[in-house]
Amino acid sequence: MNNALMKLTEINKYFPGVHALKDAQFDVRRGEVHALLGENGAGKSTMIKIMSGVHKPDTGDMILDGQSVSFNNPREAQKAGIATIYQELGLYPELSVAENIFMGHFPMKNWGLFQTVDWDTMETRAEELLAELNIYNLDVGAKVGTLNVGNRQRVEIAKALSLDAQILIMDEPTAALTESDVEQLFSIVRLLRERGVSIVYISHRLNEVFELADRVTVLRDGQYIGTQDVADTTEADLISMMVGRTIDNLFPKQESEKGDVVLEVRDLHRPPLTNHISFKVHTGEIVGIAGLVGSGRSETAQVIFGVLPAESGEILINGQKVTIHHPSEAVKHGIGYVPEDRGHQGLVREMTIRENTSMAVLDSVSMNTFINRAKERILANESIDQLSIRATGSEQIVNKLSGGNQQKVVVSKWLASNPKLLIMDEPTRGVDVGAKSEIHRLMSQLVAEEGLAILMISSELPEVLGMSDRVLVMREGHLVGEFTREEATQETVATAMMSEVNHNERKQAHDS
Repeated sequence: MNNALMKLTEINKYFPGVHALKDAQFDVRRGEVHALLGENGAGKSTMIKIMSGVHKPDTGDMILDGQSVSFNNPREAQKAGIATIYQELGLYPELSVAENIFMGHFPMKNWGLFQTVDWDTMETRAEELLAELNIYNLDVGAKVGTLNVGNRQRVEIAKALSLDAQILIMDEPTAALTESDVEQLFSIVRLLRERGVSIVYISHRLNEVFELADRVTVLRDGQYIGTQDVADTTEADLISMMVGRTIDNLFPKQESEKGDVVLEVRDLHRPPLTNHISFKVHTGEIVGIAGLVGSGRSETAQVIFGVLPAESGEILINGQKVTIHHPSEAVKHGIGYVPEDRGHQGLVREMTIRENTSMAVLDSVSMNTFINRAKERILANESIDQLSIRATGSEQIVNKLSGGNQQKVVVSKWLASNPKLLIMDEPTRGVDVGAKSEIHRLMSQLVAEEGLAILMISSELPEVLGMSDRVLVMREGHLVGEFTREEATQETVATAMMSEVNHNERKQAHDS
């Protein structure tokens, strides 16, 4: 802990019924990237909220630049040089880039007896701050609400610089970024490190830790497990530290018997991102859809589910043509849909597990306009047992669960409807490595033991290759490749994702 700019020791934090941090410790040196890892619920969020003044520790010491500090609120932490960029960015969409950067500390000028905002100075300084980050193509007068996620994040980083931050805390900064935005973020992080800014970096993506971080600290169940130099550790070591066991098989794929065709789409068309798509999904198989961001994977799934009804083409369920103009019609035909954004599209996070689990089957747990809570509770408890959801009970508010357990609640909601086909869009996004393994095991079990058909969309190529019986590849709204499990390799699938060659046409020509 030599040269520690900030050091926390023997930190304890209690919430009702939860001992969130137990004699935990953490430190960050000047001009380093220090990754903070742990499963969901390990105490990472609590630790960074103590550092940033959101929470006060119940016991323990916090030293900043050699001085003992205690923050009563985030503003005090900001004044001390600590800025935090959360996964949910805290910007004002109707205000400009410059206004957001200087929110709360606008440059002022005297106007007679009064002071007013110095708009010209603010915009000039905003441009200078962005230039320090090698960002020259961002209009400081543009409304933040019109920007993509990557540019909004850059505004947050510039805002931190405007506060003269010594320590920048980044919570899952790449969760919603495109590949090019991730590369630019990495460049900015390296630039800040060179200038002596300390970065506390939280991510579930271990490859990012090895690419960016100097040191890594692991928490588990609120306790400090250890700190390692990144150069001296391995992915397997970190996984073992995080979960308390080795995960020998992150993709526990069971052998399953492929049965009848459950879903067939023929010439499905809704431009611009679903262009004359045709494929089949059988019982007892997982069909993965791979492709770059913007390739049309999610849009095609939404067309099948009726969120974006098709302009032309056919959908067949168990060999029978069906019409799906609305998600409720898809549910009646036995289709469930676990969306990419579980927080906004898959759950009502302020409601209980019981209420969320029954949401897709309210007809079966209600009479007229009255919901039978006892039936709801039975359904929820069955789901908690079947999916091993870690919760205090069916009345626990979903927002209080870890990301992996929230994802299980979304799955339980759709399993309650007894689907023939389950569409899973980014099934393990934003969950820790232990929860990933559990969700993969559940998917494999549902397919192998219960004969479910799963259509899985994932941006993680190892997940697609590890869990799929067949792999479909989309590019620019077109289906350009289909591979068996044996044919699907990192090279073949990645080439199909990025190459201009249509691998389906090439395969047909080769076969003929």
